Amino acid sequence: MALDQSFVGRSYPPTDPYEVGREKIREFAVAVGDPNPVYTDPDAAKAFGHLDVIAPPTFVFAITFAAAGQVVEDPQLGLDYSRVVHGDQKFAYSRPVRAGDRLSVTSTIEAVKSMAGNDIIDIRGEVHDETGEHVVTAWTKLVSRAPEEA
Repeated sequence: MALDQSFVGRSYPPTDPYEVGREKIREFAVAVGDPNPVYTDPDAAKAFGHLDVIAPPTFVFAITFAAAGQVVEDPQLGLDYSRVVHGDQKFAYSRPVRAGDRLSVTSTIEAVKSMAGNDIIDIRGEVHDETGEHVVTAWTKLVSRAPEEA
């Protein structure tokens, strides 16, 4: 069953703030195999003009994908998450994510389409710090695969 087009433009409430910690940044950098010292060494980060260590560009996926859960779990939308695969991800930064940031995400459905029986939903996550400053916009594309024919 195709998703309802009337959901395009629907926004969900901002998430509770997520506090970015140095150790979480370090763990993520190690997990993705990025040895850049600006992710682990405060002095190296400061030498490059940052206030503290910064996070690798894809770090914010963890909080934006969690925020997109509000969309996925919306019973009115009717998305069958058991059939969902991650289709695409993009980020546009205003500034790097820093240790100590307290970030909230507001998710908005940007597009809903059906192709070959698959439902495709595009979710935009606007990430702001506790002062309201825009940090990054993340776009997540989810594909709900068509049911297999019997």
